[in-house]
Amino acid sequence: MSALLEVEGLTGGYGASQVLFGIDMQVREGEVVTLLGRNGMGKTTTLRTILGLNRPTGGVVRFRGEAIHSASADAIARRGMAIVPEGRQIFKNLSVEENLSAFAARRNGRDNPWTLEKIYQQFPRLKERRHNGGGQLSGGEQQMLAIGRALMTNPHLLILDEATEGLAPLVREEIWSCLKALREYGLTIIVIDKYIKRLIGFADQHTILEKGKVVWQGDSAQLSVQTELWDQYLSV
Repeated sequence: MSALLEVEGLTGGYGASQVLFGIDMQVREGEVVTLLGRNGMGKTTTLRTILGLNRPTGGVVRFRGEAIHSASADAIARRGMAIVPEGRQIFKNLSVEENLSAFAARRNGRDNPWTLEKIYQQFPRLKERRHNGGGQLSGGEQQMLAIGRALMTNPHLLILDEATEGLAPLVREEIWSCLKALREYGLTIIVIDKYIKRLIGFADQHTILEKGKVVWQGDSAQLSVQTELWDQYLSV
C-alpha cells in the first residue's frame, strides 16, 4: 500500500505555547490508524495541524504525494480530507438533509460514492428525521449526522476525533458497526478514541503520544500484548 499521508517532524501549538515536538507518522491507503494518549497529550492538535486548522511551526505534511503544510484548511479539505470533529459541530439550524446535502462532493472519484440514499441506508434514523433540525436530534443522532456529513464529501481520508465519546452503549455499538462498514468499504481512516480493546480489533497501526511526542508506534498485534503501554500511557 502506498502512503496516503506522511507527517515528518511536525511541530506546532497555540501562539507561544508549543504542543507538538516532532511528530512522525504515516498512513497508507486503506489503513485504519489510531492516535492514542491521555487527554492533553497533543492528539487533537496533531489532527488540527494536519488539517490546516492550526499553522505548523515546523515539519512536513504530505497528502497524496504533495506537501500541504502551508495550505489552507479549505484547500486541504478539497484535496480529500474530512473530519468528524469532537463535539460534532453540526449546523443545528439546518435540517438533517440540508446538513448532508451542503457537503456533497466527489473528491475520491470512486464508482460507488456516498450519496444521501447510501447515508440513509447506513443510518436509517437519519432518514426518519431528515426534515428535523440538527438541534432537535439526540446526541447519538447528531454523531451519526456528523459522520454522514463527512462521508458526503467522499474523502480520501476520514478523521474521527472521539466519535464514540459520551454516547449511550447501544448507540456506541451502532457507531462501531458503521466504522467497521467503512473499513470494509476500503476507506482510509484516522481515529482518536479511548476504547483500546475495540481499537485493537479495528485498526491496523497505532501511534501513542505523550506530551506532544511520539513514544510508541506499532500494529495491533504488538499493542495487544504490550499491555504495560496501556498502564503507562493510556490509563486515566
